[in-house]
Amino acid sequence: MTDRNGTVRVWDPLVRIGHAVLILGFAIAFVTEGEPAWLHEWAGYAVGATVATRIAWGFVGPRTARFASFVVAPAAALTYLRRLLVFRAPRHLGHSPAGGVMVVALLASLATTTISGVAYLGLSRDRGPLAPLLGAEAAALQAAADQRGERKFRRPGRWLKEIHEAAANITLLLVIAHVGGVVLASVAHRENLPRAMITGRKAAEP
Repeated sequence: MTDRNGTVRVWDPLVRIGHAVLILGFAIAFVTEGEPAWLHEWAGYAVGATVATRIAWGFVGPRTARFASFVVAPAAALTYLRRLLVFRAPRHLGHSPAGGVMVVALLASLATTTISGVAYLGLSRDRGPLAPLLGAEAAALQAAADQRGERKFRRPGRWLKEIHEAAANITLLLVIAHVGGVVLASVAHRENLPRAMITGRKAAEP
């Protein structure tokens, strides 16, 4: 419903809080780079839990939060971007076509970063929620290597760390592109999109 200021609620509290948690959690995890380990890991857990919640919310949440309302074909997103660059793109009350693609890309990259990080901890460090499963396998390999007298045996999982770091870097590039898109759309449509995500309200459609 439109209020006395002519604004309408667009983003529900779960979307707004989740957006803030993802920003803070990813920033902490990326900057710490594992030092201190506990801060890096708990920031990653917060990101992972938020991503899982947001994906579920994309199917059962309010209309503007649902994937069905903003997931479009790549061609539609490219068309919107071309029109946005010349300030002729139509305004969308919820996510724009390009914004919808970015949401999916960020959720995918953050999920990959989190899952690979948790798997690496469990397999190579024997820590985290997957440690009981992956740590036991790694310990068995270590014991077999000890029996063979392999003093230079290294626990498996190095490839998981490389995936984790690559996914984190891709996420950073997506974040930079996302910020640029938000700034451009804010100027083109003459509205403060970051403030809208904080308040949850945008100017109603004319």
